[in-house]
Amino acid sequence: MSSGDETSGARPEAGPAEAVPSAAGDEGAAEGDPSEQVEPGPMVFLTEPVRRRAVEIAAVAMPGLAPGKVPARLRRFLKFSPAKRAKLAKGDLAAALDRDDGFRAGLAEVLASTDSPLIKAIGANEAVSPMADPVEVAALTYLLRPDGWRDLIASAVDAIPEAPEAPPVPAGPDEASQKRLASLEKENGKLRGALADQRAAAAVLQEELRRARRDLKDAEEKAAKAAGDLAAEKGRLKQADAERRSERRRLESEVESLRGQLDRVRKSDREQERLASARLWLLMETLSGAATGLRRELGLEPVDDRPADYIAEEYCDDPEERPFEGSRGLEQTDPQRLDHLLSLPNPHLIVDGYNVTISAWGETLTLEQQRNRLVHGLGAMAAQTNAEITVVFDGADAIFGAKPSARGVRVLFSAKGQIADDVVVELARVEPEGRPVIVVSSDQEVADRVRREGAYPVPSPILVRWMQRS
Repeated sequence: MSSGDETSGARPEAGPAEAVPSAAGDEGAAEGDPSEQVEPGPMVFLTEPVRRRAVEIAAVAMPGLAPGKVPARLRRFLKFSPAKRAKLAKGDLAAALDRDDGFRAGLAEVLASTDSPLIKAIGANEAVSPMADPVEVAALTYLLRPDGWRDLIASAVDAIPEAPEAPPVPAGPDEASQKRLASLEKENGKLRGALADQRAAAAVLQEELRRARRDLKDAEEKAAKAAGDLAAEKGRLKQADAERRSERRRLESEVESLRGQLDRVRKSDREQERLASARLWLLMETLSGAATGLRRELGLEPVDDRPADYIAEEYCDDPEERPFEGSRGLEQTDPQRLDHLLSLPNPHLIVDGYNVTISAWGETLTLEQQRNRLVHGLGAMAAQTNAEITVVFDGADAIFGAKPSARGVRVLFSAKGQIADDVVVELARVEPEGRPVIVVSSDQEVADRVRREGAYPVPSPILVRWMQRS
């Protein structure tokens, strides 16, 4: 395998060692900024093994560069494996390392970011282990280019053992010997290529192993931190739950205490209300019983005469012809008597309907007209007084016409089998003792019955005259 094939036109072969310019050589200075040109350094000669190893290392480190920093001719080789990339792109890689300082510097940064002790020692200009491969040292020095890198490459190249000289070939043509030599050279080339592939694969695996260890360490640190945070959060939640339970028990105890107080207050209020009601009822019952008993004891009955009437009979002439009769000198049918009764507090006026209407308008009006006239007159009375007014009609016969109505007047019709007289007496009976109840009826039996119930009977003409006066 000739040197000219490997460089792929980058530089003609210079014997066993190849001359390589420095990073600030003639070509780099010609292509860069004229203001940044420096004096070219001395030429550096790389042997074939060193040059080949530099290409292999560059093929392994090239994927670590950003795509924009990889030369256009080499980008299509990024998808290949390092060994295949070194084999197919060795000429382009050698030319790029020789001429593109930016590309070579990028590869140096990728190599410097690894954890290789050999790379760190070369980059820091430290002593390299004597067990290190001189070819490896020279190739890495060429790529990293620390201070004094030319001298380091020269020392490493000098330390490379010289290849044994080939045995002398007989002068005469020996076709079998030539075929055997060619076969050995071919086999030797295959072995060198396999060794290079294995070394590249080992470097990749080492880099992946180091990366995996870093990731594992980071993951373990994050897991430890997460476990600590989780434990702290569990403690906080446990404390918060304990505080919540304690607060809930306190609130429940307070609610139970308030419920007990409320029950006691309600019970006390009920007892006080019962006591007050009992005392009031007993007082009212005592007063009512005392008044009823006193009236029963004295045998008092409602009378029409007053003490003044007796004085008039005793001391006045013609008492039979006195102009006024009854209480306070009023006639029995004077509507002022009804005014006096209606002026009592909260009176109830009960009217025997047909007893009033038939005696007043029975010869001139129909029953329907009589009812309407009476109810409308009672409506005017309700508007002028504060009395409760109830009028009762017999309902045994069929009622023709609409039921009369007036504001403030209760109109009743007795049910079948009942008469209005009984309804009037029942209305007077159910009223409480002490309330003024006035019953308007000229029926003497009705007057006697309601008087026994504590009501005041009034004849029908008084009501008729009161309505005529209004």
